[in-house]
Amino acid sequence: MFQGTSSNVGKSVLTAAFCRIFYQEGYLTAPFKAQNMALNSFVTAAGGEMGRAQVVQAQAAGREPDVRMNPILLKPTGQANSQVILLGKAQGTFPARDYHGEYQKTAWPAVETCLRQLRDENEVLVIEGAGSPAEVNLKANDIVNMRVARALQSPVLLIADIDRGGALASVVGTLELLEPEERALVKGIILNKFRGDIRLLQPALDFLREKTGIPVLGVVPYFSEFSIPEEDSVVLEQEKTRLAKQAQPLRPGHETDAGEAAGRLDIAVIRLPYISNFTDFDALRDEEDAAVRYVADPDALGSPDLVVIPGSKNTLADLRFLHDSGLAARLREDWQRGLPIIGICGGYQMLGRVVRDPLHLESALEVTPGLNILPLETEILPEKHTVQSRGSILAGSLFFEQCRGQAVSGYEIHMGSSRADENQPPLFELEAGGAPYGDGLQAGTAVGTYLHGLFDNDSLRRALLAWLWQRRGQSRPPVRSLSQAAMREQAFNRLADLVRKSVDLAAIRALMGL
Repeated sequence: MFQGTSSNVGKSVLTAAFCRIFYQEGYLTAPFKAQNMALNSFVTAAGGEMGRAQVVQAQAAGREPDVRMNPILLKPTGQANSQVILLGKAQGTFPARDYHGEYQKTAWPAVETCLRQLRDENEVLVIEGAGSPAEVNLKANDIVNMRVARALQSPVLLIADIDRGGALASVVGTLELLEPEERALVKGIILNKFRGDIRLLQPALDFLREKTGIPVLGVVPYFSEFSIPEEDSVVLEQEKTRLAKQAQPLRPGHETDAGEAAGRLDIAVIRLPYISNFTDFDALRDEEDAAVRYVADPDALGSPDLVVIPGSKNTLADLRFLHDSGLAARLREDWQRGLPIIGICGGYQMLGRVVRDPLHLESALEVTPGLNILPLETEILPEKHTVQSRGSILAGSLFFEQCRGQAVSGYEIHMGSSRADENQPPLFELEAGGAPYGDGLQAGTAVGTYLHGLFDNDSLRRALLAWLWQRRGQSRPPVRSLSQAAMREQAFNRLADLVRKSVDLAAIRALMGL
């Protein structure tokens, strides 16, 4: 089990790394995280919703995602409220105090059942904790850190992020705050995200061994040559900071944006306050000729080649944000001048005329006008729609002209029902659970769809990028363009190689009894 001295120390990525290592060694391997708080989620083949990080780890282990790998998913809908997903199904929205009180206690039997089933069905279980096991205010009802380790008497590796500073104190302080029986389960320390000369770190490694009596079993270097999707919250804030310079207002007379100046397409994703499933844009970010940046105000928009309005966990509140910030008016004006806009899930709903929430399922708002771009009206309903979908492309204009009739697939996660005006042709003909249906709309250069994972469809993504280059009056430059599946496998293998060289794998195998 991997636990951390804090959030964002790299537990998710290291869990994926060890899933791939043991998969490569021929073990039947599965990941597990009892409770995950994230707005990046996925729908399994059975229609259950689970955290995206455990999906990535399952893929690293060569397994189909299973909701038992992440029995509880918390999706924040406000400052102190979260929708609770239990075994793939929405249970309602709870204030943090209520969830961390009685509800969390009642959820433990489901967690324990999943944990034991996965242990019995697999040869190796790679378990991830959440945050830190030393949060004294949360330990009484803990169901994700040491309670899980105790249930299986699993050896724990404590992870610290040495790049951010204070790692030694974090390790010592975390161990100091654990109960004796909990500390006894910690069998090793891993320092993650190291930059520099490993020889200069040796005094720190010696100190940790002498101070704690626990060996440092690995120093994993910081890497940026390939990417592995992580949890959202903190990571998205880092991405926002990293791209801040690209999102600065353009000076009059300097209309060339960052993407164009670098010889790449400029793709602006609207940074909604309740943005969800921003992993939808990983496939675009991975393309050599595309630069993806996040934008939260009209002055930072510039003159992009494409704007994407992403999914949202609180569509009405995010739509209100678009109006209040001035982005709604700006996007509509730019669309009227021919700006390509793609709305996905909540973004699709926002492109319509109105979104209604009469039962206040997502927010205190009851009705919010949309951007009035697509001929569409949406009502938020209690039943959540979670399916994997596949079908074919019907639309024949814009970039769809190059891929009409080809296959398309993705997944849907939404509580809204959208109704288009009569005689509006859909973008896609889809099928889920044996039932065919149409999805998506187009109006001028704007399109919307409920389909998450849209850009993971290689032919559609390539057609989109080629079309955007054509709009510039250019042909798409020669690029190395692997399929998303191939890039993912390549990244997992490179990650496994990096970690294998950086840890004492023989000692870790011995701890596991392998």
